[in-house]
Amino acid sequence: MPKFFNEMYLDGATDVRDHYREFERWLSSQSNKTIDRKRAEADLIFRRVGITFAVYGNEAGTERVIPFDIIPRMITAAEWTQMQAGLVQRVRALNMFIHDIYHDQNIVKAGIVPPEQIFRNAQYRPEMQGISVASDIYAHIAGVDIVRAGEGEFYVLEDNLRVPSGVSYMLEDRKMMMRLFPELFAKYPVAPVAHYPDMLLDNLRSVAPVGVTDPTVVVMTPGMYNSAYFEHAFLAQQMGVELVEGQDLFVNDNHVYMRTTRGPKRVDVIYRRIDDDYLDPLAFRSDSTLGVPGLLSVYRAGRVTLANAIGTGVADDKSIYPFVPDMIRFYLSEEPILNNVPTYQCRKPSDLSYVLANLPQLVVKEVHGAGGYGMLVGPASTTAEIEAFRARIIAKPEGYIAQPTLALSTCPTFVESGIAPRHLDLRPFVLSGKTISMVPGGLTRVALQEGSLVVNSSQGGGTKDTWILEN
Repeated sequence: MPKFFNEMYLDGATDVRDHYREFERWLSSQSNKTIDRKRAEADLIFRRVGITFAVYGNEAGTERVIPFDIIPRMITAAEWTQMQAGLVQRVRALNMFIHDIYHDQNIVKAGIVPPEQIFRNAQYRPEMQGISVASDIYAHIAGVDIVRAGEGEFYVLEDNLRVPSGVSYMLEDRKMMMRLFPELFAKYPVAPVAHYPDMLLDNLRSVAPVGVTDPTVVVMTPGMYNSAYFEHAFLAQQMGVELVEGQDLFVNDNHVYMRTTRGPKRVDVIYRRIDDDYLDPLAFRSDSTLGVPGLLSVYRAGRVTLANAIGTGVADDKSIYPFVPDMIRFYLSEEPILNNVPTYQCRKPSDLSYVLANLPQLVVKEVHGAGGYGMLVGPASTTAEIEAFRARIIAKPEGYIAQPTLALSTCPTFVESGIAPRHLDLRPFVLSGKTISMVPGGLTRVALQEGSLVVNSSQGGGTKDTWILEN
């Protein structure tokens, strides 16, 4: 049986890590009745406030509350300092990579990334070739998924650069913990996260088109039936900006305007939570009713900023992920601070042979997949599931990557049977504008099913408050 790094206990059961000692003493003094009452209160408040997400294809009901666990995940100041440096380094290189592939393509000319991996990628947007974007920033908001394995080393599992979600749950989890257990925050120097909306707004305003001194920022949503609609509305409200849908915007005289009760108002920065394909029916999907006709032409003229930029998806595709350490060396002349998970690219004959021979031990992912869908977790799969997935890989090897089944770290979590270790990951949110910044923490997602390594909310995962300790 594999040995998992336990975030709270040195020996996985009784010997408490130094930074958890005070919490463990507090927890042991709480009655089961008190804890059950607090957990029920949290669930009730989340439902009342409407902190839900939609599950597509779920006939039992589309709206769910993401389960919230009251045992926080703690990270020491020293661990966070290293992780933060690695995240800044990684996101800087990714932004340079996206700029490069839409301009000089030096990384392709140097033979580091094969051209077909970019130009045949479903997320590559030829319409962006040669376009200058504000401050050369493409991924203004990045959600980088971090896992802990081995003896506690941090690894990057994937980069989310299109429309990364989850930050609202990070903020609401903290508010919930402070409401339920204010006494804990007197015992621990927990770094604050509540200023994220202010930081996000400052970041968006900093990348306004040239010459705009007082930019108008909006959050653009596909509408209330989107799985992350709560987050769209939450962030707009927290930043004090308008939440708009495509029908609320229009293009005139090569600018974007918002319809208001006082007449048209020019829009300078759009934090869009809509995929590229639906942004402009004149440029992409002609059947899209979610976008703004003519938006791409205004964007090409540099008269509106889109965050994130069109075409960023090519850099968070799982087929590009294996090249990120080389990007860091190529663009920054530095060694990566955070390591990738070892990855087999099924498009390579030697890697494909290894993957097919070892499917029961590997995690296999579709290169365009997301949300925990389109993947095989070998050790948790039946022989029939493995053989069905084998046929899919053989039919389209370039569509898959594979990784070792990591012994993901665990943290004590309240489940039906009591407190038990469950696997988790972390998604910090990195903001790129005039500078690169982030709040100390991120969204900790936890797999609530025993033995499960899939933390996604769509697959039954929950969340924890993430505490970065300031000393």
